[in-house]
Amino acid sequence: MIPNWLLQRAYLSPNKQALSFGKETWTFSEVNSKAQNYARKINAYGLNEGDRIALLGKSNADMVFMIHACIHLGLEIVMLNSRLTRTELEWQIKDSEATAVLVSDDLKLVIPESKIRAILFSEIEQMREIQFDIEDIWDTDRTITIMYTSGTSGLPKGVRQTSGNHTSSAISSVLNLGLDDEDTWLCTMPLFHISGFSILVRSVIYGMKVQLYEKFEASEVAKELMNGSITHISVVSATLDKILREFEDNNAIAHSSFKAMLAGGGPVPVGYLERAEKCRIPILQTYGMTETSSQTATLSASDSMRKVGSAGKPLFFNQIKIKDTSTPLQSGEVYIRGPHVTPGYIGHFASENPLVNGWLPTGDIGYLDEDGYLYIVDRRSDLIISGGENIYPAEIENVLLGHSKVIEAGVCGIDDEKWGSIPVAFVVINENVMDLELQHYCEERLARYKVPKHFYYVNELPRNASNKLLRRKLKDMLDLS
Repeated sequence: MIPNWLLQRAYLSPNKQALSFGKETWTFSEVNSKAQNYARKINAYGLNEGDRIALLGKSNADMVFMIHACIHLGLEIVMLNSRLTRTELEWQIKDSEATAVLVSDDLKLVIPESKIRAILFSEIEQMREIQFDIEDIWDTDRTITIMYTSGTSGLPKGVRQTSGNHTSSAISSVLNLGLDDEDTWLCTMPLFHISGFSILVRSVIYGMKVQLYEKFEASEVAKELMNGSITHISVVSATLDKILREFEDNNAIAHSSFKAMLAGGGPVPVGYLERAEKCRIPILQTYGMTETSSQTATLSASDSMRKVGSAGKPLFFNQIKIKDTSTPLQSGEVYIRGPHVTPGYIGHFASENPLVNGWLPTGDIGYLDEDGYLYIVDRRSDLIISGGENIYPAEIENVLLGHSKVIEAGVCGIDDEKWGSIPVAFVVINENVMDLELQHYCEERLARYKVPKHFYYVNELPRNASNKLLRRKLKDMLDLS
């Protein structure tokens, strides 16, 4: 059994600062009051405990209140990515079988027309309140959120994340990081991502303040690190580089009260670690995924240079093993076990069991060294990580194959100084086509970060005897295209 996070926190420390956004600040009591007010208004729409809704909004204070309102009401929340196209959102909304979509007014135009109700935040604000009893105790298997992650088949998977998953993740993290009454986590990660949402969960479980930014601004973030107003922040390599440039341009160092920068979304380049050390910014490299409700392993700042390239050791409740290996340094698929691992998917993949004998196969190839530190060799063999965003080639290939002039398509990632990696496409065509035409075609159907940055026209794609596309050989074709 798990206590209602916000209800319990508002009871334990009602006057402690919980959230700041812009120039406004709210205590836990005030956040709870706002959330309950919204919950009673959402209840007036006939949405009840156990119903599944989709939520689309920007990373601002209203979104925080709306998230907690839906949790109070007992709704399963499908967290929609505001960066997706109407086509992508339409697929996720339909697949999730959500009964309604709650959407901020500034994003209403991206919601596709459908039979599913779209309810604007402004409409909720004006709605009458209908009282209901808020559950103060939850079952551990209660679904709190559903987040879509691209599947290897090219179709996104709706991942269930329960109260037990989120709570275990938060507790494991604090056992690793430690906690102080004055800790403040700067959140520039989108709240629809597990990286951003997990910060909100930590806040109500720890009693920790969140300083929320709607979007990442390197200069503003750097100022926060310099002036001592925050103690923690989560980043990816691309945003870390921008922060470091601000420090270097100002010949500055982080305030002595700053404790840790969690870096996810792929390994941090050694050069970045060395630059961060000069700026006195402690970097904790992490490894996790949507199916594990954020972190599974984290490398301590003290080990960052001693264990360069490692994602660290599993957090307290978590276990990691390498499939079919018996000794250190042997590479194989990374398997994960723990209370933070999803119980399953919804929609198209509802019948798929994510576990094998209790372990989650990640698809990532890695190894454990003699001291038990995890190293990732390859991120799901074909996965492209661009600026912290996961991109699966199959999804892009499926879109390109819908173009009338494209016969075959293969996508891989190439190194990029700014984003770490970017997608490029190899296509076999049946008549001449301009890059711009393919680019526009993809932009109408894919989020911008998924659109190939280059198109290469080839006579054939590398395939094996079973006619399966060999994506690992696409890079070898760059010198020939």
